[in-house]
Amino acid sequence: MVPALLILLGVTGRVQTDLPPDAKFLLLPPVNFTIKVTGLAQVLLCWKPNPDQRHANPWYRVKINAPHEDDYETSSTESKCVTPLHQGFAARVQTVLQSRGSLLASSWVSAELGAPPGSPGTSIVNLTCTTNATTDNDIHLKVSLHCTWLAGKDAPEDTQYFLYYRFGPWTEECQEYSKDALNRNTACWFPRTFINSKAYDQLAVHVNGSSKYATIKPFDQLFSPRAIDRTNSPMNVTAETEGTHLSIKWARPVSAFPAHCFNYEVKIHNTKNGYSQVEKITTNAFTSTTDGISKYSIQVRAAVSPASCGTTGLWSEWSQPIYVGNDPQKSLAEWLLVVFMATMSFILLIFFLFCRIFHLWTKLFPPVPAPKSNIKELFVIPTYELPNSAIPEPHSQVKKLRGEEFVKA
Repeated sequence: MVPALLILLGVTGRVQTDLPPDAKFLLLPPVNFTIKVTGLAQVLLCWKPNPDQRHANPWYRVKINAPHEDDYETSSTESKCVTPLHQGFAARVQTVLQSRGSLLASSWVSAELGAPPGSPGTSIVNLTCTTNATTDNDIHLKVSLHCTWLAGKDAPEDTQYFLYYRFGPWTEECQEYSKDALNRNTACWFPRTFINSKAYDQLAVHVNGSSKYATIKPFDQLFSPRAIDRTNSPMNVTAETEGTHLSIKWARPVSAFPAHCFNYEVKIHNTKNGYSQVEKITTNAFTSTTDGISKYSIQVRAAVSPASCGTTGLWSEWSQPIYVGNDPQKSLAEWLLVVFMATMSFILLIFFLFCRIFHLWTKLFPPVPAPKSNIKELFVIPTYELPNSAIPEPHSQVKKLRGEEFVKA
Protein backbone atom coordinates (compact mmCIF):
# COMPACT_ATOMS: atom_id res chain seq x y z
CA MET A 1 0.00 0.00 0.00
CA VAL A 2 2.77 2.44 0.91
CA PRO A 3 4.81 1.88 -2.31
CA ALA A 4 1.63 2.35 -4.34
CA LEU A 5 0.94 5.61 -2.54
CA LEU A 6 4.48 6.87 -3.19
CA ILE A 7 4.14 6.03 -6.86
CA LEU A 8 0.88 7.94 -7.05
CA LEU A 9 2.49 10.92 -5.34
CA GLY A 10 5.34 10.89 -7.81
CA VAL A 11 2.95 10.70 -10.73
CA THR A 12 0.92 13.56 -9.29
CA GLY A 13 4.06 15.70 -9.03
CA ARG A 14 5.00 15.05 -12.61
CA VAL A 15 1.50 15.74 -13.82
CA GLN A 16 1.58 19.10 -12.09
CA THR A 17 4.75 20.05 -14.05
CA ASP A 18 2.66 19.92 -17.21
CA LEU A 19 -0.01 22.26 -15.88
CA PRO A 20 -0.54 25.67 -17.58
CA PRO A 21 1.59 28.65 -16.32
CA ASP A 22 -1.10 29.94 -13.99
CA ALA A 23 -1.29 26.62 -12.10
CA LYS A 24 -0.62 26.83 -8.40
CA PHE A 25 2.20 24.28 -8.14
CA LEU A 26 3.89 24.64 -11.52
CA LEU A 27 7.73 24.53 -11.32
CA LEU A 28 9.87 26.17 -13.95
CA PRO A 29 13.24 24.72 -15.08
CA PRO A 30 16.53 26.47 -14.29
CA VAL A 31 18.07 28.87 -16.79
CA ASN A 32 21.59 29.53 -18.09
CA PHE A 33 22.70 25.92 -17.65
CA THR A 34 26.38 25.63 -18.68
CA ILE A 35 29.21 23.09 -18.46
CA LYS A 36 32.72 24.43 -17.95
CA VAL A 37 35.96 22.42 -17.91
CA THR A 38 37.90 23.44 -14.79
CA GLY A 39 40.72 20.89 -14.81
CA LEU A 40 41.86 17.51 -16.04
CA ALA A 41 38.81 15.22 -16.06
CA GLN A 42 36.81 17.82 -14.14
CA VAL A 43 33.83 20.01 -15.08
CA LEU A 44 31.69 22.55 -13.27
CA LEU A 45 27.92 22.55 -13.89
CA CYS A 46 26.31 25.97 -13.35
CA TRP A 47 22.70 27.22 -13.62
CA LYS A 48 20.41 29.88 -12.20
CA PRO A 49 16.90 29.71 -10.77
CA ASN A 50 14.15 30.66 -13.14
CA PRO A 51 13.36 34.35 -12.45
CA ASP A 52 9.67 33.64 -12.98
CA GLN A 53 9.62 30.93 -10.33
CA ARG A 54 7.10 31.77 -7.56
CA HIS A 55 8.33 29.28 -4.98
CA ALA A 56 11.38 30.05 -2.83
CA ASN A 57 14.28 27.72 -1.97
CA PRO A 58 13.82 25.02 -4.60
CA TRP A 59 16.12 21.99 -4.95
CA TYR A 60 17.63 20.68 -8.14
CA ARG A 61 18.06 17.22 -9.56
CA VAL A 62 21.18 16.65 -11.69
CA LYS A 63 21.45 13.72 -14.02
CA ILE A 64 24.70 12.82 -15.78
CA ASN A 65 24.06 11.06 -19.08
CA ALA A 66 27.59 10.55 -20.41
CA PRO A 67 30.19 9.19 -20.18
CA HIS A 68 28.70 7.41 -17.11
CA GLU A 69 25.19 7.75 -15.75
CA ASP A 70 24.69 9.37 -12.35
CA ASP A 71 21.77 11.00 -10.55
CA TYR A 72 21.77 13.20 -7.45
CA GLU A 73 20.06 16.20 -5.83
CA THR A 74 21.51 19.45 -4.56
CA SER A 75 20.34 22.79 -3.17
CA SER A 76 23.22 24.66 -4.83
CA THR A 77 23.16 26.20 -8.27
CA GLU A 78 26.49 24.64 -9.25
CA SER A 79 27.99 21.19 -9.05
CA LYS A 80 31.50 19.85 -9.61
CA CYS A 81 31.87 16.56 -11.44
CA VAL A 82 35.04 14.47 -11.82
CA THR A 83 34.87 12.16 -14.82
CA PRO A 84 36.86 11.22 -17.96
CA LEU A 85 36.19 13.69 -20.76
CA HIS A 86 37.80 12.04 -23.79
CA GLN A 87 34.39 10.65 -24.85
CA GLY A 88 32.50 13.88 -24.21
CA PHE A 89 30.13 14.85 -21.42
CA ALA A 90 26.38 15.39 -21.23
CA ALA A 91 24.09 16.34 -18.33
CA ARG A 92 20.68 17.81 -17.55
CA VAL A 93 19.07 19.52 -14.56
CA GLN A 94 15.53 20.17 -13.33
CA THR A 95 13.87 22.00 -10.43
CA VAL A 96 12.29 19.86 -7.70
CA LEU A 97 10.17 20.82 -4.72
CA GLN A 98 8.53 19.00 -1.85
CA SER A 99 4.97 20.24 -1.41
CA ARG A 100 2.40 18.67 0.94
CA GLY A 101 4.18 15.32 0.82
CA SER A 102 4.48 15.36 -2.97
CA LEU A 103 7.64 15.70 -5.06
CA LEU A 104 7.11 18.26 -7.77
CA ALA A 105 9.52 18.51 -10.70
CA SER A 106 10.00 20.83 -13.64
CA SER A 107 11.01 19.93 -17.13
CA TRP A 108 14.67 19.22 -17.91
CA VAL A 109 17.29 21.55 -19.36
CA SER A 110 20.35 19.94 -20.98
CA ALA A 111 23.91 20.79 -21.95
CA GLU A 112 26.83 18.81 -23.30
CA LEU A 113 30.51 18.88 -24.23
CA GLY A 114 31.58 17.23 -27.44
CA ALA A 115 34.38 14.65 -27.51
CA PRO A 116 37.80 16.22 -28.27
CA PRO A 117 39.03 15.71 -31.84
CA GLY A 118 41.29 12.82 -32.74
CA SER A 119 41.67 9.94 -35.15
CA PRO A 120 40.30 6.59 -33.99
CA GLY A 121 42.90 4.14 -32.70
CA THR A 122 45.51 6.80 -31.94
CA SER A 123 44.93 7.23 -28.20
CA ILE A 124 46.93 5.19 -25.71
CA VAL A 125 45.72 1.84 -24.33
CA ASN A 126 46.41 -0.22 -21.18
CA LEU A 127 47.18 2.72 -18.91
CA THR A 128 48.26 1.55 -15.44
CA CYS A 129 49.57 3.65 -12.55
CA THR A 130 51.01 2.89 -9.12
CA THR A 131 52.16 5.07 -6.25
CA ASN A 132 54.79 4.38 -3.62
CA ALA A 133 55.58 6.20 -0.38
CA THR A 134 59.15 6.74 0.82
CA THR A 135 60.74 8.93 3.46
CA ASP A 136 62.96 11.91 2.80
CA ASN A 137 65.83 11.75 5.33
CA ASP A 138 63.62 9.54 7.50
CA ILE A 139 61.43 12.54 8.32
CA HIS A 140 59.13 13.66 5.53
CA LEU A 141 56.97 11.24 3.56
CA LYS A 142 56.98 11.62 -0.21
CA VAL A 143 54.81 9.79 -2.74
CA SER A 144 56.07 8.87 -6.21
CA LEU A 145 53.93 8.03 -9.26
CA HIS A 146 54.77 5.58 -12.04
CA CYS A 147 52.53 5.07 -15.10
CA THR A 148 52.89 2.85 -18.17
CA TRP A 149 50.85 2.53 -21.36
CA LEU A 150 50.93 1.23 -24.94
CA ALA A 151 50.71 3.28 -28.11
CA GLY A 152 47.45 3.16 -30.07
CA LYS A 153 47.30 0.50 -32.77
CA ASP A 154 46.71 3.11 -35.50
CA ALA A 155 49.05 5.80 -34.14
CA PRO A 156 51.72 6.90 -36.65
CA GLU A 157 55.33 6.00 -35.91
CA ASP A 158 56.22 9.63 -35.22
CA THR A 159 53.54 9.92 -32.49
CA GLN A 160 54.74 11.35 -29.20
CA TYR A 161 52.66 11.09 -26.01
CA PHE A 162 52.61 13.42 -23.00
CA LEU A 163 51.19 12.63 -19.55
CA TYR A 164 49.68 14.92 -16.91
CA TYR A 165 48.15 14.15 -13.54
CA ARG A 166 45.79 16.14 -11.33
CA PHE A 167 45.18 15.55 -7.63
CA GLY A 168 42.95 18.11 -5.98
CA PRO A 169 44.09 21.58 -7.08
CA TRP A 170 47.55 20.41 -8.20
CA THR A 171 48.36 19.56 -11.80
CA GLU A 172 51.79 18.43 -13.04
CA GLU A 173 53.29 17.43 -16.37
CA CYS A 174 55.65 14.47 -16.57
CA GLN A 175 59.34 15.27 -17.04
CA GLU A 176 60.87 11.77 -16.97
CA TYR A 177 59.76 9.37 -19.72
CA SER A 178 60.73 5.89 -20.88
CA LYS A 179 60.50 5.11 -24.59
CA ASP A 180 59.70 2.14 -26.83
CA ALA A 181 61.62 0.88 -29.87
CA LEU A 182 60.15 3.70 -32.01
CA ASN A 183 61.28 6.36 -29.51
CA ARG A 184 57.70 7.01 -28.34
CA ASN A 185 56.98 7.82 -24.70
CA THR A 186 55.36 4.76 -23.08
CA ALA A 187 56.09 5.27 -19.37
CA CYS A 188 56.36 8.17 -16.95
CA TRP A 189 57.98 8.63 -13.55
CA PHE A 190 57.23 11.34 -10.99
CA PRO A 191 59.79 10.98 -8.16
CA ARG A 192 57.71 13.27 -5.95
CA THR A 193 54.05 14.32 -6.18
CA PHE A 194 51.26 16.04 -4.28
CA ILE A 195 49.29 12.78 -4.02
CA ASN A 196 48.02 11.67 -0.63
CA SER A 197 47.87 7.88 -0.52
CA LYS A 198 45.22 7.92 2.23
CA ALA A 199 42.89 10.39 0.51
CA TYR A 200 39.55 9.47 -0.98
CA ASP A 201 39.89 12.06 -3.75
CA GLN A 202 40.38 10.57 -7.17
CA LEU A 203 43.62 10.85 -9.11
CA ALA A 204 43.06 12.03 -12.69
CA VAL A 205 45.59 11.05 -15.36
CA HIS A 206 45.46 12.63 -18.82
CA VAL A 207 47.57 11.57 -21.83
CA ASN A 208 47.52 13.46 -25.13
CA GLY A 209 49.82 13.29 -28.14
CA SER A 210 51.07 14.88 -31.33
CA SER A 211 51.97 13.69 -34.82
CA LYS A 212 52.63 15.17 -38.25
CA TYR A 213 50.30 12.70 -39.93
CA ALA A 214 47.24 12.46 -37.64
CA THR A 215 45.42 14.17 -34.80
CA ILE A 216 46.08 12.09 -31.68
CA LYS A 217 43.01 11.49 -29.55
CA PRO A 218 43.53 12.23 -25.81
CA PHE A 219 42.71 9.77 -23.04
CA ASP A 220 41.57 10.25 -19.41
CA GLN A 221 41.46 7.76 -16.56
CA LEU A 222 40.63 8.04 -12.86
CA PHE A 223 42.40 6.11 -10.10
CA SER A 224 41.80 5.69 -6.39
CA PRO A 225 45.06 6.55 -4.57
CA ARG A 226 44.32 3.91 -1.94
CA ALA A 227 43.86 1.19 -4.54
CA ILE A 228 47.05 1.88 -6.53
CA ASP A 229 49.41 2.45 -3.60
CA ARG A 230 52.11 -0.22 -3.67
CA THR A 231 53.12 -0.94 -0.12
CA ASN A 232 56.79 -1.10 0.81
CA SER A 233 58.27 -4.29 2.21
CA PRO A 234 58.22 -4.66 6.01
CA MET A 235 61.37 -3.43 7.76
CA ASN A 236 63.74 -4.91 10.33
CA VAL A 237 62.72 -8.53 9.83
CA THR A 238 64.35 -10.75 12.49
CA ALA A 239 64.07 -14.47 13.25
CA GLU A 240 65.32 -16.57 16.15
CA THR A 241 65.24 -20.27 16.90
CA GLU A 242 65.38 -21.99 20.26
CA GLY A 243 65.30 -25.73 19.81
CA THR A 244 62.34 -26.32 17.51
CA HIS A 245 60.69 -22.97 18.34
CA LEU A 246 60.86 -20.27 15.60
CA SER A 247 60.03 -16.63 16.41
CA ILE A 248 59.74 -13.97 13.66
CA LYS A 249 59.25 -10.21 14.14
CA TRP A 250 59.25 -7.14 11.87
CA ALA A 251 58.32 -3.45 11.75
CA ARG A 252 55.52 -1.98 9.66
CA PRO A 253 56.52 -0.69 6.23
CA VAL A 254 57.08 2.98 5.40
CA SER A 255 53.60 4.22 4.52
CA ALA A 256 51.05 6.96 5.06
CA PHE A 257 48.73 4.36 6.62
CA PRO A 258 48.86 3.59 10.36
CA ALA A 259 50.07 0.26 11.73
CA HIS A 260 46.61 -1.30 12.16
CA CYS A 261 45.88 -0.99 8.40
CA PHE A 262 48.17 -3.81 7.25
CA ASN A 263 47.86 -7.48 6.50
CA TYR A 264 51.02 -9.58 6.31
CA GLU A 265 52.17 -12.80 4.71
CA VAL A 266 55.10 -14.80 6.10
CA LYS A 267 56.91 -17.30 3.87
CA ILE A 268 59.05 -19.98 5.55
CA HIS A 269 61.16 -22.10 3.19
CA ASN A 270 63.01 -25.27 4.23
CA THR A 271 66.26 -25.27 2.23
CA LYS A 272 66.81 -28.98 2.91
CA ASN A 273 63.64 -30.48 1.44
CA GLY A 274 62.39 -27.44 -0.57
CA TYR A 275 59.08 -27.21 1.29
CA SER A 276 57.53 -23.73 1.71
CA GLN A 277 54.61 -22.49 3.77
CA VAL A 278 52.87 -19.09 3.60
CA GLU A 279 50.90 -17.80 6.57
CA LYS A 280 48.54 -14.77 6.58
CA ILE A 281 48.38 -12.68 9.76
CA THR A 282 47.39 -9.18 10.90
CA THR A 283 50.09 -8.59 13.55
CA ASN A 284 53.82 -7.95 13.17
CA ALA A 285 54.97 -11.15 14.90
CA PHE A 286 54.67 -14.85 14.12
CA THR A 287 55.73 -18.08 15.82
CA SER A 288 56.12 -21.56 14.36
CA THR A 289 57.96 -24.84 14.88
CA THR A 290 60.89 -26.37 12.98
CA ASP A 291 62.50 -29.81 12.79
CA GLY A 292 65.56 -28.50 14.64
CA ILE A 293 68.11 -29.73 12.06
CA SER A 294 67.25 -27.87 8.82
CA LYS A 295 68.07 -24.40 7.58
CA TYR A 296 65.17 -22.01 6.82
CA SER A 297 64.79 -18.79 4.82
CA ILE A 298 62.25 -16.22 6.08
CA GLN A 299 60.49 -13.52 4.01
CA VAL A 300 57.60 -11.15 4.81
CA ARG A 301 55.38 -8.90 2.67
CA ALA A 302 52.53 -6.48 3.42
CA ALA A 303 49.35 -4.95 1.95
CA VAL A 304 46.73 -2.50 3.14
CA SER A 305 43.77 -4.34 4.69
CA PRO A 306 40.29 -3.61 3.28
CA ALA A 307 38.72 -4.60 6.59
CA SER A 308 40.81 -2.16 8.62
CA CYS A 309 41.14 0.80 6.27
CA GLY A 310 38.39 0.38 3.71
CA THR A 311 40.52 -0.40 0.66
CA THR A 312 42.40 -3.24 -0.96
CA GLY A 313 46.01 -2.24 -1.60
CA LEU A 314 48.70 -3.88 -3.71
CA TRP A 315 51.00 -6.42 -2.07
CA SER A 316 54.55 -5.30 -1.50
CA GLU A 317 57.60 -7.14 -2.71
CA TRP A 318 58.92 -9.89 -0.44
CA SER A 319 61.52 -8.72 2.05
CA GLN A 320 65.12 -9.84 1.64
CA PRO A 321 65.46 -13.43 2.90
CA ILE A 322 67.06 -14.05 6.27
CA TYR A 323 68.27 -17.50 7.35
CA VAL A 324 67.97 -19.43 10.58
CA GLY A 325 68.77 -23.00 11.58
CA ASN A 326 71.62 -25.28 10.51
CA ASP A 327 72.91 -26.41 7.14
CA PRO A 328 72.18 -30.08 6.39
CA GLN A 329 74.95 -32.22 7.95
CA LYS A 330 77.06 -34.30 5.58
CA SER A 331 77.82 -37.91 6.49
CA LEU A 332 81.36 -38.99 7.49
CA ALA A 333 81.85 -40.90 4.24
CA GLU A 334 80.96 -37.78 2.21
CA TRP A 335 83.43 -35.66 4.16
CA LEU A 336 86.21 -38.26 3.71
CA LEU A 337 85.55 -38.42 -0.03
CA VAL A 338 85.72 -34.64 -0.31
CA VAL A 339 89.00 -34.49 1.66
CA PHE A 340 90.55 -37.32 -0.40
CA MET A 341 89.66 -35.69 -3.73
CA ALA A 342 91.00 -32.33 -2.61
CA THR A 343 94.28 -33.90 -1.38
CA MET A 344 94.84 -35.85 -4.62
CA SER A 345 94.16 -32.77 -6.70
CA PHE A 346 96.70 -30.78 -4.66
CA ILE A 347 99.40 -33.51 -4.99
CA LEU A 348 98.92 -33.79 -8.76
CA LEU A 349 99.14 -30.03 -9.14
CA ILE A 350 102.44 -29.85 -7.17
CA PHE A 351 103.92 -32.76 -9.15
CA PHE A 352 103.01 -31.13 -12.44
CA LEU A 353 104.67 -27.85 -11.40
CA PHE A 354 107.90 -29.61 -10.40
CA CYS A 355 108.03 -31.46 -13.71
CA ARG A 356 107.62 -28.19 -15.60
CA ILE A 357 110.24 -26.30 -13.60
CA PHE A 358 112.99 -28.93 -13.44
CA HIS A 359 112.26 -30.75 -16.72
CA LEU A 360 111.79 -33.95 -14.78
CA TRP A 361 109.48 -35.37 -17.39
CA THR A 362 112.20 -35.61 -20.07
CA LYS A 363 114.68 -37.00 -17.53
CA LEU A 364 112.33 -39.65 -16.24
CA PHE A 365 111.01 -40.54 -19.66
CA PRO A 366 113.70 -39.83 -22.32
CA PRO A 367 112.53 -40.00 -25.92
CA VAL A 368 112.93 -43.45 -27.56
CA PRO A 369 114.84 -43.39 -30.92
CA ALA A 370 112.77 -44.40 -33.89
CA PRO A 371 113.68 -47.86 -35.36
CA LYS A 372 115.22 -48.03 -38.85
CA SER A 373 112.93 -49.23 -41.55
CA ASN A 374 114.27 -51.51 -44.34
CA ILE A 375 111.10 -51.24 -46.32
CA LYS A 376 112.34 -48.14 -48.17
CA GLU A 377 115.40 -50.06 -49.41
CA LEU A 378 113.17 -52.35 -51.47
CA PHE A 379 112.16 -49.44 -53.67
CA VAL A 380 115.67 -47.95 -54.18
CA ILE A 381 117.06 -48.45 -57.76
CA PRO A 382 120.73 -49.64 -57.58
CA THR A 383 123.37 -47.66 -59.57
CA TYR A 384 126.56 -49.25 -60.96
CA GLU A 385 129.81 -47.39 -61.81
CA LEU A 386 131.67 -48.15 -65.09
CA PRO A 387 135.47 -48.69 -65.24
CA ASN A 388 137.55 -45.66 -65.94
CA SER A 389 138.44 -46.89 -69.45
CA ALA A 390 134.85 -47.17 -70.48
CA ILE A 391 133.98 -43.64 -69.56
CA PRO A 392 134.36 -41.35 -72.59
CA GLU A 393 136.22 -38.14 -72.21
CA PRO A 394 134.00 -35.27 -73.08
CA HIS A 395 136.80 -32.87 -74.01
CA SER A 396 138.45 -35.18 -76.59
CA GLN A 397 135.14 -35.77 -78.32
CA VAL A 398 134.51 -32.08 -78.53
CA LYS A 399 137.92 -31.46 -80.01
CA LYS A 400 137.47 -34.26 -82.52
CA LEU A 401 134.14 -32.88 -83.66
CA ARG A 402 135.53 -29.42 -83.98
CA GLY A 403 138.46 -30.76 -86.09
CA GLU A 404 136.14 -32.56 -88.43
CA GLU A 405 134.06 -29.49 -88.90
CA PHE A 406 137.22 -27.45 -89.66
CA VAL A 407 138.38 -29.90 -92.39
CA LYS A 408 134.99 -29.87 -94.01
CA ALA A 409 135.02 -26.11 -94.08
